[in-house]
Order: sequence, then structure tokens, then C-alpha cells
Amino acid sequence: MEQAGAYPEFRSLTEAECVALLERNHVGRLAFTFRDQVDLQPLHYVHDDGWLYGRTSEGTKLETLAHHQWVAFEVDEVRGPFDWESVVLRGSFYRLDDEERRDPAIAAHAVALLRSVAPETLSSSDPAPHRAVLFRISIRELSGRASRLAHPG
Repeated sequence: MEQAGAYPEFRSLTEAECVALLERNHVGRLAFTFRDQVDLQPLHYVHDDGWLYGRTSEGTKLETLAHHQWVAFEVDEVRGPFDWESVVLRGSFYRLDDEERRDPAIAAHAVALLRSVAPETLSSSDPAPHRAVLFRISIRELSGRASRLAHPG
């Protein structure tokens, strides 16, 4: 509920605040270009040391990202119209089955991270077995904004 006399204040988040928001959450939106348009897809992820790790299924998104690896990813915490934080990162999208051929430890690390959020990931009891393609996104740029209601005086 908005309070009388309160007004919204907006500010940039520090890098530490951006990282903390990424680590508190595990669902965000992947933005990429597709047929001269921008597309958004919600995805589960885990943040670790300058990378986002996740999984998805085969399809148009992966076909597109094979040719255009530059992406943006957004994560929000919204408590109200003027009470929110939002982080946007930009980076490159990498399929881990491509990288796994060079370094199997990368895919094993991704599975361990994803199991910290969903323990059944890529097991016989996986609730989404069709989402078997592991990926990671390098974080090249990271920024965030926040809003809150301020009170005069």
C-alpha cells in the first residue's frame, strides 16, 4: 500500500547488490534476437563465479543461439509498483555439450549447481527430463536498478 506523501526513488545497484540478487533467485528471462525480433524465454538458472548455468530443451531457441550467441538475461524481485530490484546482464550463451567435449568437468559442475536447486536434475526422477541441454552464460556486463518509496523530510 502506498503511503500519503511518499514518492518513488530510483537508484543503480552496486555490483555486489546485483550478484546478491542473482544468487537469491533461480528464475530469470533470457533475451535474444530471433528473425529480426527480440524474444524472451523464462529459464531456471544458478549463478556461480561470473557465469549463469541452466538447462533447456532442443528447439528454435538453441538453433538461433548457435548462430547468435549474444544474449541478455534479466532477474527481478518485485514487491510493489515502487518497491523492486532488477538486474540485467549481457554475455555469451554456450551449450555445455559443445564445451564438455573439451572439458567434461564443466558439465559436471553445472549439474552439481543445478542439483543444489532441483536435486532430481538429470536423474531418473527428473520432473523435466526433456530439458536435457545444459548451458552457461558468461557475464560480461552486469547492471541493476532499484526503486523504493521515500518519505519527505
